[in-house]
Amino acid sequence: MRSFPGLGCVVATLGVVDACSETQLVFHTAKKIARDSAGPVGGTYKIGEPYKVDGVWHYPGVDYSYRKTGVASWYGPNFHGQRTANGELFDMNKISAAHRTLPLPSMVQVINLENGRAIRVRVNDRGPFVHGRVIDLSRRAAPLLGVAAKGTAKVRVDILEEESRQ
Repeated sequence: MRSFPGLGCVVATLGVVDACSETQLVFHTAKKIARDSAGPVGGTYKIGEPYKVDGVWHYPGVDYSYRKTGVASWYGPNFHGQRTANGELFDMNKISAAHRTLPLPSMVQVINLENGRAIRVRVNDRGPFVHGRVIDLSRRAAPLLGVAAKGTAKVRVDILEEESRQ
């Protein structure tokens, strides 16, 4: 049998490189799973000061009797990866929403009055700033409520006091 000097070193090195790449893959996969399941990243509880957008003043506050009917819309690609008003990273592929005045975060139930679908949504951003709209849904929440195809829908938004206090 013929021997090849140094071949053992090459094979051993390839094994180490292969093991390192497998370790890296496992490490990055574990990080992604932890990040995806961890929920919001970096957000804080916030009510906020009154603010003005397009000449209209908005007054954030705590109102556990909040119930409003109006138009819902949805948002996503232009804001994906940016910080929300309470400091979280916006992920358009997670269920969340924007509201002009509710505390951040808050939990609300949104009922699509056109098709009867309902969803519980975590409010973690400010908006919408289009007249007559009461809530902006993330790209993930919109199809679940039946809003995505048309872009808007008539809805009722009710704050969920117990979940919001948590």
